[in-house]
Amino acid sequence: MPEDARLEILSIAGIPLYNADEETASGIPPTVAGLKDAMAAADGVLLVSPEYNNGIPGVFKNAIDWASRPPADIGRVFRNKPIALIGASPGGFGTILSQNAWLSVLRTLEANFWAGGRLMVSGAGKAFDADGNLTDDAVRDRLAIFMSDFVGAIRAGHT
Repeated sequence: MPEDARLEILSIAGIPLYNADEETASGIPPTVAGLKDAMAAADGVLLVSPEYNNGIPGVFKNAIDWASRPPADIGRVFRNKPIALIGASPGGFGTILSQNAWLSVLRTLEANFWAGGRLMVSGAGKAFDADGNLTDDAVRDRLAIFMSDFVGAIRAGHT
């Protein structure tokens, strides 16, 4: 991150499978409410995702589906929110198909997708160690540029 910017990392762990009947009976789960509040308060959102079977991981899509509930909250959480995508995959194409699949979702939610850069890490097994730490200096440099550009675009209102 640029020195004068802050990145808050959130997890989708603990978000249950979406069930409309459960939502009607019990409302929005606390883990989802926390995710939604953090997204709504953020100046921008970075979605970081692997690619599974050439698409969006189901658990990640589930979290975004929950975050869009009830539909009246879409405006608070997503509408005109600057959102960028990055990802890593063990395959040779990075996460290009997953990132492309996110576009229709983000469009439906009226998010402001930032297309000023793309970061797709292929061969993730070589870029990260066993604990998930980024060890590839070239990828680290690309990530720094991506984040600087995304933060700059948010600040300039060019997302």
